[in-house]
Amino acid sequence: QLQLVESGGGLVQTGGSLRLSCVVSGSTLDRYAIAWFRQAPGKEREGVSCMVMRDGSRDYADSVKDRFTISRDNAKNTVYLEMNRLEPEDTAVYYCAANPYRLCVLRDPGVFVVWGHGTQVTVSP
Repeated sequence: QLQLVESGGGLVQTGGSLRLSCVVSGSTLDRYAIAWFRQAPGKEREGVSCMVMRDGSRDYADSVKDRFTISRDNAKNTVYLEMNRLEPEDTAVYYCAANPYRLCVLRDPGVFVVWGHGTQVTVSP
């Protein structure tokens, strides 16, 4: 059974950086598309970035392009989200999610069938 566990969240000042990790167990990465979503209080869940593991193709939300980078380590079965130049608007719970269709559809969280429990990112002004 596929399981996802996020880590790496925390409190950082504006302009700082964090790297989130999503450890995948129960299967190898290549079978999935893995995405990062985030949800701030009172807001809908928002797709941030996604990678199709088989071919490495990536997608990003406009709000994070040029600041965030998604990557993977196949040996560790881990997907990362490197976040730079963080802004208070990036404050949210960040989730990783997987779908077996190898589709990066950031606008539709329903495509993703397995979710982690999330990790809190707080960016202070």
